[in-house]
Parts: sequence; structure tokens; C-alpha cells
Amino acid sequence: MLYAVVPAGGSGTRLWPLSRTGNPKFLHPLTGSALTLLQATVERLAPLAPPDQTYVVTGVGHAAAVARQLPELPADNVLVEPSPRDSCAAIGLAAAVIALRDPQAVMGAFPADHLVGRPERFAEVVRQAVDGARQGYLMTVGITPTHAETGYGYLECGDPVDGGPVRRVRQFTEKPTYEVASGYVQSGRYLWNAGMFVWQVDTFLRELARQQPELHAGLTAVAAAWHTSAREDVLGELWPTLPKISVDYAVMEGAAAAGLVATVPGAFGWNDVGDFHTLGEVLPRDDANNVVIGPGADHDKPDVMLVDSAGVVVVPHSGRLVSVLGMRDIIVVDTPDAVLVCPRERAQDVKELVEELKARGDLRLV
Repeated sequence: MLYAVVPAGGSGTRLWPLSRTGNPKFLHPLTGSALTLLQATVERLAPLAPPDQTYVVTGVGHAAAVARQLPELPADNVLVEPSPRDSCAAIGLAAAVIALRDPQAVMGAFPADHLVGRPERFAEVVRQAVDGARQGYLMTVGITPTHAETGYGYLECGDPVDGGPVRRVRQFTEKPTYEVASGYVQSGRYLWNAGMFVWQVDTFLRELARQQPELHAGLTAVAAAWHTSAREDVLGELWPTLPKISVDYAVMEGAAAAGLVATVPGAFGWNDVGDFHTLGEVLPRDDANNVVIGPGADHDKPDVMLVDSAGVVVVPHSGRLVSVLGMRDIIVVDTPDAVLVCPRERAQDVKELVEELKARGDLRLV
């Protein structure tokens, strides 16, 4: 059986003003259905892990919302971080807690804010990754690239293991230029790094101890106190001292250099929902390629009126009518306290507005 871990953090600044620090993107229904991104993630993991073996790691400010959205999860399976310490602390905490329960458990970590178009194929690929984890590898789930994408990191793959779907990972590479990405895709040796991992918890914790002994020691101490009355005291003392580092940098890159990392390629309609333009590409569109995201999507009330407009992404979250006339390829996000209008080609730059608000000291809107 798989223990599924869902890291649920971040504020999704490219999806502002819908996504905020206190109400981030994984809590929103951006899936083309009534499910939030978080709920959709847990739903597609259900064939692989029952509720009592599904964990969510989230921050103090989101714990109550996570529990409300996932009532089927035991309360103890929502692991609450006192403060963000990046992905290695979050995933490592889950691994250490699970190891107390089952020292040789196979654990998978799957971010809360991804979209998957083919959940049955996703489950099949994860099962292949579990097989690789049972062979002692730290597994990633790589995504077969469909184009030269500069917004993702890549995995350079080596030879298959015993002729099966599992392939060794030679190295992790940073986000490339377009020319470099084109070469990666043409070579057939590279996969997108989707930040999804599968491993035996003892294998991961052993490698964490080798490369990050301070982080390993802190997480081990926190996990030992997790189910005791001392949890809050130990968290308060140790958590702020833990190194703030991603799991890629902390463990996976060094493990790949040591020949301990492998991957399975996946083609299951994956998308990391980075910005509103991307949502306009992957969610259902009308005949003019317009997309309505959120409460107005069911047309039960006149939240949106589009006339002579095409390629428009509208997010109506204020309860008032949003009308667009004679526009092409723009984004309109309407919330009760903020409105965003921008060209779709500038969707990646929305985070600059959040940085500007922070610079002004106006934290009410971020």
C-alpha cells in the first residue's frame, strides 16, 4: 500500500488576486469542476492510498480549510507546519512521521496544486514508480515533454532498469533557455521535473541523514514528539532552526549523482496551474476560446457577459456582472476587493503586482 503525502503550501502569486496568502490556489476550484485543486489531488490518489494513509502537510493558516475540504481524512493526518521551511522540511516531516508507523512504507509526495487530465493513467504510472521504490531507488515521476517549455526544470535520463519503464536519472537541470529546452525535447533523454516523488521512507531518511544531517536530526526529534504532549514545545524549539531548502537541492540532486535516483515517464495530461493563461489553455472553452473560471462557470446567474470577444479568461468572484466587449486574449479577474486586467501574454508577470503591493506595505491584498 502507498502512503500518499500532499504538500499544500505557497501563495500562487501568479494567480493573484484570486489566490492570496490566506486563501491560496490549492483551496480554489480551478479544475473545471466543483472540486478544488486540493480535493482533486486527493481524489486521484484514492485508488492508491486509503484516507487513513493520506497525509496533507500545510501551514497553520490553512489547516482549518484543509480539514473542512477533506473531512474523510483523520484529523491527525493533517500535519501542520508552524512556518514555511520549503519542501524538504515538509516532505521530510511526513516521511519521519510515517516511518514511526511503518519503517519500510512506500511514500509518494504529490503537490496539491497540479491538474491531471487522465487520472487512470496517472495511477498506473505511480504504481510503476512504487515498483522502482521497492528496488531501492528514490523515484521521481517525470513528465514526457510536449514542447520546449522554459518554465520547468528537467530530468536527464539514463538507461532503463532491467528493460522496464524505470529509467535512471543522471542529473536534475535548472529551467533552461528556449534553445536549450528545444535540444532537450529533441534528444528524447529529458523529462519535465514535476516535483512528484515516490520512495521507501527508510531509503529517503537514510539519504537525508547522509546529505543533510542537521535537517535529519531536527525532523527525527520532531517526529518522535509528534504523538505526545510535547509536540508543540518541540516544534516551537526546533522548527525555526531547520534549514530552509527544497528537496531537490537537499537530497535529490546529490542522490542522482550517487546513482540512487530513477524515474518513470508519465503522459497523463499534467499541468502545474502556474497562471491564468495556462488555465485558459487547459480548462473547457467556448467556441471563441473564452474560459470562465469559478462561480460564473455554471451560468446559473449572469456573472459574465462576453460580446465579440475571443480568447478571454474571466474569473468572476465578486458577485457582480463582468462584461467584456470587443477584446482579444486578455485576463479579467474580479474579486470583492481587487480587479486584475492584463494581456494573456503577460500572465507570468502578475506576480510583479504582488511584489509591488508588498513594497508599498499594503499586505491586506496579498
